[in-house]
Amino acid sequence: MASPERVASPRSGAPPRTGAPPEPVPLPARLGAALDAFRHHIEAERGLSRHTVRAYLGDVTALLDHAASAGAAGPEDLGIGTLRAWLAGEHGRGQARATLARRAAAARTFTAFAHARGLMPSDPGPLLGMPRIPRRLPEVLRQDQVAAVLAATAGSPPSGPSGQDAALGQRDAAIVELLYATGIRVSELCGLDLGDLDEARRTVRVLGKGNRERTVPAGIPAVKAVGAWTRSGRPVLVTPASGHALFLGARGGRLDPRTARRVVHACLAAVPGTPDSGPHGLRHAAATHLLEGGADLRSVQEILGHASLTSTQIYTHVSIERLHSAYRQAHPRA
Repeated sequence: MASPERVASPRSGAPPRTGAPPEPVPLPARLGAALDAFRHHIEAERGLSRHTVRAYLGDVTALLDHAASAGAAGPEDLGIGTLRAWLAGEHGRGQARATLARRAAAARTFTAFAHARGLMPSDPGPLLGMPRIPRRLPEVLRQDQVAAVLAATAGSPPSGPSGQDAALGQRDAAIVELLYATGIRVSELCGLDLGDLDEARRTVRVLGKGNRERTVPAGIPAVKAVGAWTRSGRPVLVTPASGHALFLGARGGRLDPRTARRVVHACLAAVPGTPDSGPHGLRHAAATHLLEGGADLRSVQEILGHASLTSTQIYTHVSIERLHSAYRQAHPRA
């Protein structure tokens, strides 16, 4: 039975797994309290997405489990040696470089928070090295490939409500058009409500990562496709559970990201020779085609909702690589 001065960490009650590391000891009370405060900080104060919150909490819990097993009683006992030993153990267990980089980032976020709250006398996080991750250029659909997908998805739109299949066809066409026109994430698309599309101004109000709201321009074909879905397709599927959701599933509830991804994969697969890059492939294509068309990098950053310009700069490398490829194919002395 655990001491009254110690609280169980979120993973301590999990059943043992074959090949898993040794079961972590219960967290000392002050480490547990710090973990709870950190959870509130990243959820309520910083407004990080639930996926980021889940990942960071898992990483920091693993760090505190390691620290507790090494004798730490509170956050003040976490030094750079503890952080490095934990990461070295993760590396020894064969974790990928991307996973190690994320865990290092989570640890640095936690120590910065703990130091700012007076829980640690100093912040060892900046001394923790961050594994370098080679950035792979995303596979980007060509403009003619996107045009073929959009044409195939639109097909012959029905003149009015003609059953569930026709309604779903209108929805799917609107999804693909809007994803490519705006470059928004699939989670952002599924979170849209009826009032978020301004047809007159051709803009979409989007709630992105960290609950940051932005307004994104949308092209005429996308606005028309979404308008057609809203007026004639959506009423066929709407139920009391629909609420204000813009895009609906077959049973009338808000469209979930998994279904949206299946829709995009199916639309891409319907055009032979088109890479199956999924919804994020349409986002990559939108960004790359904007830059190829002359848009400046800052504008593309705003459209995509990137917090850092560094995330947007990868698309300049994609555009340059495509330019080099065209040069090598076309120039007689390339």
